[in-house]
Amino acid sequence: MTFAWTQHRFSGGALALDVANSVILRFDAKRRIDRYADPVALDGFAAAANRFSAEKHLFGTLEPVTPENHAAFLDLREATDRHFRATVLGASTGDGLADLLDAASVIIRRHKASTAPLDGAPLDAATARSALMLAASGEPERLKICPNCQWLFLDRSRNRSRTWCDMTVCGNRAKASRHYQRQKKELTA
Repeated sequence: MTFAWTQHRFSGGALALDVANSVILRFDAKRRIDRYADPVALDGFAAAANRFSAEKHLFGTLEPVTPENHAAFLDLREATDRHFRATVLGASTGDGLADLLDAASVIIRRHKASTAPLDGAPLDAATARSALMLAASGEPERLKICPNCQWLFLDRSRNRSRTWCDMTVCGNRAKASRHYQRQKKELTA
């Protein structure tokens, strides 16, 4: 199966959420797809984030995660998903936040002596910073879960009424499904 990191894959509104959303159908064990299971896709994520991430202006040019940091990066991804998903569902705990902070600190410590240029950052370090900024934002009501794909996203609309992670994909799918159900109901009536 061919896969490309398209703009839709960056509809979370924060780099940390886009990373968390790299697991497709997260809660469906039979159909779950971890996009980072493919090393080529994992390496390609940084380049795509440089083009599509809502936070691309914050971190400079992102560089791929080095192989020795893959496990810590995946731990951060899972802690990010657990903490922010629990926040949206009103089930946030101190343990979830502590896990997120621990995962972020592992990555930050690895990169503190980094000689990375000032105009860029390794993807894992930028993701840790994004997660920490999101945790400290003080606007948890802006975090939402898409009712179609279950991705996490930030609602940056003025009146906080955004429903879908991406209207052109998930919103249209939901509208098409409702239309199909109405048509089917009319035919059987």
